[in-house]
Amino acid sequence: MKSFAWVRACLLGVLLLTALPALAHKVGISRGVYRAEGSSLTAELTFARPEIASVVPGLDANGDGRLSDQEVELARNVLATTVITGIEVNSNTGRCRGELVQAALTANDGLALRLRYLCADVPKSFKLRMSLLSSLSVGHRHLAAVAAGNTAVTRVLYEASPAFVVTAEPTTATGDVAGPLFTLGIEHILTGFDHLLFLFGVVLVGGKLRTLLLAITAFTLAHSVTLGLAALGVWAPSPSVVEPAIALSIVYVGVENWFVADASRRWLLTFPFGLVHGFGFAGALREIALPKADVPLALVSFNLGVEAGQVLALLVVLPVLLWLRRRNWFAQHGVRVGSTLVALAGLFWFVQRVGVTLPI
Repeated sequence: MKSFAWVRACLLGVLLLTALPALAHKVGISRGVYRAEGSSLTAELTFARPEIASVVPGLDANGDGRLSDQEVELARNVLATTVITGIEVNSNTGRCRGELVQAALTANDGLALRLRYLCADVPKSFKLRMSLLSSLSVGHRHLAAVAAGNTAVTRVLYEASPAFVVTAEPTTATGDVAGPLFTLGIEHILTGFDHLLFLFGVVLVGGKLRTLLLAITAFTLAHSVTLGLAALGVWAPSPSVVEPAIALSIVYVGVENWFVADASRRWLLTFPFGLVHGFGFAGALREIALPKADVPLALVSFNLGVEAGQVLALLVVLPVLLWLRRRNWFAQHGVRVGSTLVALAGLFWFVQRVGVTLPI
């Protein structure tokens, strides 16, 4: 009877875990460069393709999760209506008329848009409200660089704070980008359930605290390296390779937990897999093609946020696991049941990410 209870527990756990993949990596980021030019305002925007496809009806016409130049061109009118309606620009005399000047795919899974807003007067300032943020992923951040002369001030917009002002007057003020990107890194890891599940699988097997810290440190160092390589544009494999590979790393750690006899060398596992996970973390920064001058600060802030979120998660999980391991029933069966759930969830994600349809 106990074996049936374990089976039921595994099935229930898999159902709960596989309900999460739609939420993984959903905290998004976009950027825009806004410039006032007499009675007009230009906006050069870059969105991650999955983000913009989720709010523009019919943009991904064939539903394959990828955008082509042809799909962008066919959906140009709907794309223009959605974005222009979602970014309202007003001058002193009322709302300005917007038009989509250009839409083009970028190299790193992004979509670049150039908008122009024409106003009836020549205002001292343009008032913008980005209601589009409420339609994007929860926690989405928009980096709005307001260019004036040879200077640019970057502001960070989100759903609760979607408005800002653009003027043609040069300014020496600086925007606070580091703080919001730090917060974004925390949100990215705390909603990146695949990364968290991998770490859970690593610490689930137990071992000395020094051993666990060494494994986690190796994971951190490794993903920091590949996060930097990808965000700086040195090299980054396609997400179609990275995301299934992350899922397989979860499967591997869950299966290995059944057979590992010595956890003291677990860092040899977490380091190479950390390299893979780092490319996954980089997606949020790479897709919006940040200017090279902004990348170092963005990279450091975002990475520190990821590390802070990881520490927060482990501070919750580790004490609970240490308490459970003092219970005989968990020591005998809990690790294997938990590891099975980890492996099955990773397998489900792998199948989902490679686009295989399972028979029902």
